[in-house]
Amino acid sequence: KRELKETSEQGETPSLTELREILWTNRKPVGSVNEVWPKLYIGDESVARDKTRLSSLGVTHVLNAAAGQHRINTGQMFYTDIEVVYHGVEAADHPEFNLQPFFNSAAQFIDSALKENGKVLVHCAMGVSRSGALVLAYLMIHQGLTLAEAIVAVRLCRDIGPNSGFLDQLRKLELSLHTQSRQISFKII
Repeated sequence: KRELKETSEQGETPSLTELREILWTNRKPVGSVNEVWPKLYIGDESVARDKTRLSSLGVTHVLNAAAGQHRINTGQMFYTDIEVVYHGVEAADHPEFNLQPFFNSAAQFIDSALKENGKVLVHCAMGVSRSGALVLAYLMIHQGLTLAEAIVAVRLCRDIGPNSGFLDQLRKLELSLHTQSRQISFKII
């Protein structure tokens, strides 16, 4: 832990090994849904299909990280009777899948919903890898957290585990966000 802290203080992104250590230490059982940030939930397929449960949670927006005909095929029409705004990402949960092109649109969907005082469910099949990765991207892009800080924040409430490919893509996102913020601060000076 001390090594990770020193790395973070120097402004360097932790290695994949260090990130895996954060993810796999003190694991908790995964429930079907957990609030991981104010008004932001990560859940599994069963919650996404349970309209009564969504209504009782007050969910106004659903981000399906496993959308598509051969995955979790809900879509906007599925939620018309409960007035939920839907956003689908057709992502496969394997390390070779490029999730990066969806980071900004997913983060923007979450951010807009939260700014409208909505409640967002981000889900995939199990609520561990794809949905976890998209929530981490949101926390990095819109809340200014580092990847390690985002993982720790989410893991306080839910045991997530983005696959190694997604973790590497999140590391690249952090590096690009760090570069952008350095360029912006350099321009201000």
